[in-house]
Amino acid sequence: MRTIGIMNRVLKELFRDKRTLALMFLAPILIMLLMSVIFNTNSSTDVNIGTISVSHKLNQQMADIKHVTVKTYDTKSAAKKALKNEKIDAIVKKNGSNYSLTYANTDSTKTATVKLAFKNALTATSINQLKSALTKSTKATVKLQAQLQAIQKQQSAATASAKAGSAATAAQQATSTKATSTTMATKSTSQKTPKITNHYVYGDKDTGYFAKMLPILMGFFVFFFVFLISGMALLKERTTGTLDRLLATPVKRSSIVFGYMLSYGVLAVIQTILIVLVTVWLLGIEVVGNMASVIVINLILALVALAFGILLSTFANSEFQMMQFIPLVIVPQVFFSGIIPLDSMAAWAKDISYIIPIKYAGDAVTDIIMRGTSIWHLGFDIGILLIFLVVLTVLNIVGLKRYRKV
Repeated sequence: MRTIGIMNRVLKELFRDKRTLALMFLAPILIMLLMSVIFNTNSSTDVNIGTISVSHKLNQQMADIKHVTVKTYDTKSAAKKALKNEKIDAIVKKNGSNYSLTYANTDSTKTATVKLAFKNALTATSINQLKSALTKSTKATVKLQAQLQAIQKQQSAATASAKAGSAATAAQQATSTKATSTTMATKSTSQKTPKITNHYVYGDKDTGYFAKMLPILMGFFVFFFVFLISGMALLKERTTGTLDRLLATPVKRSSIVFGYMLSYGVLAVIQTILIVLVTVWLLGIEVVGNMASVIVINLILALVALAFGILLSTFANSEFQMMQFIPLVIVPQVFFSGIIPLDSMAAWAKDISYIIPIKYAGDAVTDIIMRGTSIWHLGFDIGILLIFLVVLTVLNIVGLKRYRKV
């Protein structure tokens, strides 16, 4: 009976907590809807290929492949500039009868798509050339048969002696004509297989999709742990009465917020540097740009997570409620940060990513690691992160007003 009594008490407390019940039942539904949106939309990968000195037929064959766009360039420098500016994903250059392919390789999925598209287009072009050569060979054979029939008619009308001499001459002519035709057909049908050379701007042929995910995953772990630790720590300050006593003093709310952010910020800095260094050196990731820039971007993201965690902790009355914010805050960060390719999503679903902080940090870190972009050229992404930080900090200052008793 005591067990039943304890069960009844716990159930009554749970049913009184409407927020817990709502998050418990609505959060899984929300996550399933997000997964349905992401995985049921277009899953194809669009690629842009730049070509130099490539035949019109081969360009047309590649352009006819679905989700492949071909752009022609007059010079290699113009194509390289377009590759660096992310306007194209690969360069195809013809050198004599051979081909040289240069891949950006920042997305292994696009690299594989370009390889497959070029291979299929080259095969289709070769087949068309073989068909054309076979048609010419057939016409030559028909012409040869007509010549042989004409010679046979001439042989039957000649005299016996002249017939013998003419037969020898005709046989020689027929043999010579047949050999010439056969040689032409053989030359036209036998084509030298072109040599294909692959070059990679980032990484090598073994670089997989994990290399693209890693800069985003790095930011995700920084955001997640800083968000969780800061939210839990401030919640403890509030539930134990420390924050209430502090708010009862003449100290400004802004001073309290900045004080908490600076104190937790020290831990966030150490944690961020540790995560970045371990991720880069332990996993052996190739960093083209400046390592310090990678740390700076993740530090800004950590401050955003810190302000976000402090803000949401003001809406939680217990650690259990704080944990319930994870499905609503953290899970969308995973789906729309770029870990799952945004190119494969519908346009309206892709627009959701613009309110996700990790998306901007991931884009900036990816540019630094894979393209060697200077941090001074990432003003847009850094500016958006700073806007997030300022807005969340202001909301924290305003949010503390509800707890101030004096």
